[in-house]
Amino acid sequence: MTTILTRPLGATVHPGKVTLLRVLRSEWIKLRTVRSTSITLLTAVAAMVGLGMLVTHLRAGDLSARELAHFNGAEVSLSMYRPAQLAIGVLGVLMFTGEYSTGMIRATLTAVPRRLPMLAAKTAVFTGVVLVLMTAASFAAFSGGQAVLSSAHTHLSTHLSDPGVTRVVFGTALYLTVVGLLGVALGAIIRSSEGAIAALVGILLILPGLGALLPADWAQHVNPYLPSNAGQAMLSVVPDPAMAPWTGLSLFAGYAAALLGVAAWLLKRRDA
Repeated sequence: MTTILTRPLGATVHPGKVTLLRVLRSEWIKLRTVRSTSITLLTAVAAMVGLGMLVTHLRAGDLSARELAHFNGAEVSLSMYRPAQLAIGVLGVLMFTGEYSTGMIRATLTAVPRRLPMLAAKTAVFTGVVLVLMTAASFAAFSGGQAVLSSAHTHLSTHLSDPGVTRVVFGTALYLTVVGLLGVALGAIIRSSEGAIAALVGILLILPGLGALLPADWAQHVNPYLPSNAGQAMLSVVPDPAMAPWTGLSLFAGYAAALLGVAAWLLKRRDA
């Protein structure tokens, strides 16, 4: 026997108050239940750890005297942050554009009429998930790479206690997190997956390539301040004289913060 519960006529429904905690919870549910999240995060981790160990083995196999002098086990074992950054950046883009492509953004903005808390919640959830996972992946990639070196090239391995190594390992996770936030901002600004991903690739890969074509006297004043170049100053065990590690990461984060500011301004001005 089925019992049907009915609400008396005239009864008032009291919707729950929209709080930042509830918005955070809803964004967490959306992030973890979308298939693209697990695919892109697993891709990033596989690139960092699996390809990192393979590249470390290949690069340490046959080194000339000059290559040996410049070989750094920590940097080599973490070098696969480059493909990982594309996966993380794409995930950041999809945080927004996925909802625009399906029309889900209308439901989101109906549930959260004030748009800035929605942007803040997406940014906070994304930052937390990516920072935790990429920190674990960075330490795993470093440990795996050093295990490869220790098995056959003991003299090439490094330790976390060596100068600059812990900064580089943790800095890799911070760098990748900021890359993802660039993706979040571009997704909110452009609202198209294709356009935002193209813009992200342009910032991360094409812009530094164009900077390399500048005359030498221009390049030394421009290239260190390009977004990805500034962030990658954090990823060198021996600091670059042109850009201190934490200064470079702060500048890179500043670019992301500026784009998030533009996204916030546009979210308040545009229709869904």
